[in-house]
Amino acid sequence: MNRILLFLLLLSACFAGCKKDNNVKSQIKAQLAVDSKIISDYLNTHNITAKQVDSAGVPLGIYYVVDTVGTEDVVITSSTNITVGYTGTLLTTGTQFTSTDNFHPSYILGQTIKGWQYGISASKVKLGGVIRVFIPSHYAYGPFPQPTLGLPANAVLIFNIKFYNITN
Repeated sequence: MNRILLFLLLLSACFAGCKKDNNVKSQIKAQLAVDSKIISDYLNTHNITAKQVDSAGVPLGIYYVVDTVGTEDVVITSSTNITVGYTGTLLTTGTQFTSTDNFHPSYILGQTIKGWQYGISASKVKLGGVIRVFIPSHYAYGPFPQPTLGLPANAVLIFNIKFYNITN
């Protein structure tokens, strides 16, 4: 009898966990809808024509603009090392929260926030190119505030990125 009760208890715990997971997915979708409206309104208000990133035909809500094409074709993968200069701005307030004015850091693309990974790959950036990436919160820091950067939870971001070196 105890085994049956234990089994039923474990089974109910599994179902309770599944319901919570679906709730998280619906929260992410709801926040993405809010973020997408914020980005669309911003692009329309500022008369910016941007391309939306998609993954396997599904729009992600990430947009990019190629401001300077660049000069040399390169292959971009998740293991590509990028040396960049950039500024990060909180889209909703226009507050700049980060900048690399005096240095050009290098990153492995696959170790950056998802918004950079998708936006940079989709833009087909060339060496010397400059892009702007408009990133919904889910593809940046999500519902987690970043106090050291001055970012609230669900921050929608813009990054202006210049590519100084791209190597595989």
